[in-house]
Amino acid sequence: MSLYSKRGVSAQKEEVHAAVKNLNQGIFPHAFCKIFPDFLGGDEVFVNIMHADGAGTKSILAYLYWKETGDISVWKGIAQDAIVMNLDDLLCVGVYDNIVFNSTIDRNKNLIPGEILEQIITGSQELFEQLKGFGIKIHYLGGETADVGDVVRTIAVNGTMTSRWPKQKIISNEKIQAGDVIVGFASYGQSTYETAYNSGIGSNGLTSARHDVLSKFYAENYKESFDNDLPDDVVYIGKQKLTDEIKLTTHHSSAGRSAQLTTTIGQLLLSPTRTYAPVMKGLLENHFDKIHGLIHCSGGGQTKCMKYMPELVSEGSKPSRHLKVIKDNLFEPPEIFNIIKQNSGSSNKEMYEVFNMGCRLEIYCDAADADFMIAAANEFGIAAQVIGRVEEADKKELVIRLKDAEIKY
Repeated sequence: MSLYSKRGVSAQKEEVHAAVKNLNQGIFPHAFCKIFPDFLGGDEVFVNIMHADGAGTKSILAYLYWKETGDISVWKGIAQDAIVMNLDDLLCVGVYDNIVFNSTIDRNKNLIPGEILEQIITGSQELFEQLKGFGIKIHYLGGETADVGDVVRTIAVNGTMTSRWPKQKIISNEKIQAGDVIVGFASYGQSTYETAYNSGIGSNGLTSARHDVLSKFYAENYKESFDNDLPDDVVYIGKQKLTDEIKLTTHHSSAGRSAQLTTTIGQLLLSPTRTYAPVMKGLLENHFDKIHGLIHCSGGGQTKCMKYMPELVSEGSKPSRHLKVIKDNLFEPPEIFNIIKQNSGSSNKEMYEVFNMGCRLEIYCDAADADFMIAAANEFGIAAQVIGRVEEADKKELVIRLKDAEIKY
């Protein structure tokens, strides 16, 4: 059993998928978000989309960092995490504007004061104002804040996004086909709209990252930060503290420059999840027909794409041929993932299944269209490259080829 499973977490969410298997899958079953007819307006040319997500256990890291450093501004990053985990999922079905957002915050009032709520709400509004400058309008309608100390140890920060969108402008992933290439957008570095280096961690796998990297100091001093029924050998098994300094060499994606950066373990683990909305708005507005599919490498890491591949049907109702995804040119993982791997001893197979490993958005398209999509990302200071391709095969499969290993899922 993996460390991830021993901590009561599932990268593939098998039990969740089993629980919802009989629910209506919407009108585009391979789309990244569930899509329904226009219940809100009753117009056949529109569809309705609602999506819920959040910062996950990253909020526990923010709690520890705040307690250890006194830096309350870290909670603005958690606000961004909760928003981007919704927004970038909507991007993957083609939605980039005129979105409604409601937040849901559950807290233990005895540990989480009102000042933290203020930081989260202010941080949300600041991000919406920033995105508005790129022509991405998100309407913040408030939400629910509940004091539920009997349920939540510290705080859970989540949200819901809703959109009414033209049906003909939906990315359904049905156009993904053999011969497509996969353009990957890096999750790390510093884009033109970010104020600091981003480690690329995103908001997935933070249960593993926290326990694998941080030391027993946190188990001994912050009992509220973990499930006290977990076995000791999976709780805070690393060597670091949040304030430990790390020196990095960073590379500018388009200028070819490198620089030395001194940061901390806490800042790397708490890097706010990058949104690709400024890049994708232009691509979706101007090159919609050239985008065959979009995948947000969130829960499930580099294996996320397997859930959304369309089936090839030749004769009858059962598919006789399938799409095989080969990723043989992924980014070199940024340092945060090396730190996690070194502390945990996790295999490459588990790492690529849990974490994005430095690539958080995939565009499926014709090979001839890859260059201008890469250039669009580079304009915003985001590294991008062709990371793989799609082939027809006898079975549905994902192959990840690294320098010294091949992993199959």
